[in-house]
Amino acid sequence: MKKKLALITGVSGQDGSYLADFLLKKNYNVVGADRRSSRSDMWRLKRLGINNKIILEELELSETYEITRLLKKYKFDEIYNLAAQSFVKSSFNSPISTSDINGLGVLRILEAIRELNPKTKFYQASSSEMFGKVLEKKQNERTPFNPRSPYATAKLFGHFITKNYRESYSLYAVSGILFNHESPLRGEEFVTRKITKGITRIINGDLNCLELGNLYSKRDWGYAKEYVVAIWKMLQMKKPNDYVISTGETKTVKDFIDEAIKYANIDANWIGAGLNERLVDKNKKTLIRINPKYFRPAEVDLLVGDSKRANKILKWYPKIKFKELVKIMMEDELKYYKN
Repeated sequence: MKKKLALITGVSGQDGSYLADFLLKKNYNVVGADRRSSRSDMWRLKRLGINNKIILEELELSETYEITRLLKKYKFDEIYNLAAQSFVKSSFNSPISTSDINGLGVLRILEAIRELNPKTKFYQASSSEMFGKVLEKKQNERTPFNPRSPYATAKLFGHFITKNYRESYSLYAVSGILFNHESPLRGEEFVTRKITKGITRIINGDLNCLELGNLYSKRDWGYAKEYVVAIWKMLQMKKPNDYVISTGETKTVKDFIDEAIKYANIDANWIGAGLNERLVDKNKKTLIRINPKYFRPAEVDLLVGDSKRANKILKWYPKIKFKELVKIMMEDELKYYKN
């Protein structure tokens, strides 16, 4: 049986690395594409031991020529577009480039598929950030979107243009609306990894105090390694459709911290209120404090997903719960710190 050929954009990121590993185990041939500036940072692929098992290509989603070149060079069965300007806060500083990559980049790929190989199946990485200031208690595929950042607004364009190409040109094109999903392969810029690494640095005497933003943002946190299975399943269905992928449970940033320090056996408690709230140890030394510079210009206070459609059609259910996720991340942080 002929091996399937898949393209993963943003292959060196958390989701791209886990998905590449998963597809290789499914006997795929995998082409991994990244922008030139990311090519030197392949630590995730190396950690998984697959950096020499995939074909690496350079790709800038802002350049139509590079996309068409790739689709002419390879006849892909499946394309997973995971590449993006991924940082919500950074999108306020770079709204135009964020929109070009996260929005128009999706359109460029879809146009290339339509023109060169309309049988290629396409996956777009949408985001729960599109729900923004939520209009329903739990968010599913029918919940109205209300984005609160240039990042989310650009992702919303990518989401709707994928739906438009599916309906206009009968392409197999789907979007996965993934809620926050974390792992030891998460970038250090994201709050969960910032917490696990910061606590590990404090334990090792390399950091005096960790500074964070809004402790009361509520998120639906799942395990990235499980979420890429859902991504793959979306392209294996007879009919293309969009899916929310989530755990259905919500926790605050503070909850994540509390679970992490519990695992690390740190004897500490919270004192103060508002911007003066801080975590202090038994010697009254401040371990974590709030810095307003880490707040977003427009905050998203609550996200919690409803994945009934994915449960029913994809037969996908999250297995790793919140406490186990924090444990997995802390174990890995302590294991690989300074290695």
